[in-house]
Amino acid sequence: MKVLVLGGAGYIGAHAAKALARRGDQPVVFDNLSAGRREFVKWGPLVEADIRDRAALDAAFRAYRPDAVLHFAASIEVGIGEREPVAFWENNVAGSLGVLAAMQRHGCRNIVFSSTCAVYGEPEYLPLDERHARQPINTYGRTKLAVEQALEDAARAGVIDFAALRYFNASGASRDGDIGEEHEPETHLIPNALKAAAGIGGPMQVFGTNFATRDGSCVRDFIHVDDLAVGHLLALDRLAGRRESFACNLGTGQGVTVLEVLDAVGQVVGRPVPRLLAERRQGDAPELYADIGFAREALRFTPRRSSIQEIVQDAWRYHEPRFRSEAA
Repeated sequence: MKVLVLGGAGYIGAHAAKALARRGDQPVVFDNLSAGRREFVKWGPLVEADIRDRAALDAAFRAYRPDAVLHFAASIEVGIGEREPVAFWENNVAGSLGVLAAMQRHGCRNIVFSSTCAVYGEPEYLPLDERHARQPINTYGRTKLAVEQALEDAARAGVIDFAALRYFNASGASRDGDIGEEHEPETHLIPNALKAAAGIGGPMQVFGTNFATRDGSCVRDFIHVDDLAVGHLLALDRLAGRRESFACNLGTGQGVTVLEVLDAVGQVVGRPVPRLLAERRQGDAPELYADIGFAREALRFTPRRSSIQEIVQDAWRYHEPRFRSEAA
């Protein structure tokens, strides 16, 4: 299978491209490198362009004639989305509409879309399943929901078939340490905790220690990026085997507290994570974790590397050389 991987030089996209290549498929990475990394493109050609560029999309579809699209290209930083909503909508929504139009022009039916559990908003019950109301509370979640709705409309019209994969907390790094998580700015818990344990970046702030959880800190569902990549391949295979669109959670179904993550980081690095206890942030839910029953049933999806210990070990294997060097 030949697959156009939009945003394939980014964190999750690069892991998906690697998984495709390892099983004998041909990834073609399409990325403007505004957030992606050129050195992460190792398993196929790179088209350096923006998804909002119609001519570049048309050229890529003509040159490579992909059988399917994996769509990771998006702005993801929640805080930036609140400050710059128009830019977020232009990139995430207008860009995605351009992708759908290009697929229609070139007769490519199947797309796996990188969505998010942020489409659910404040949880009305736990674990969160796909029937939960979609009521996002931030710009990022609203743009992802808008794309999901566009996909639904296009599928009803018979234009495409889609899988919308709603991630929980993507984390970890490739087991061999060749690709991993690097965002600018880096706002994610595990890489920042590793940096703090290594002696750089200052102490970690723990926002809220009086939630009604087992240790008072927030509970989140962390899924290894390699397990996420496998989920995309399984979704792609389901689309190829039947004309049936679907939305699906990708998580573990298990919650881990922030303090448990910091303890795991300290054990792996061999130094405790310095921390500052801070007040809760507005909008932080005490607990967020997935019901992955549909993924297990429909995709035969089983997370295999998503214990917090394995996630942290793999992330540290990737980050350790640079963090040790910066701390020296």
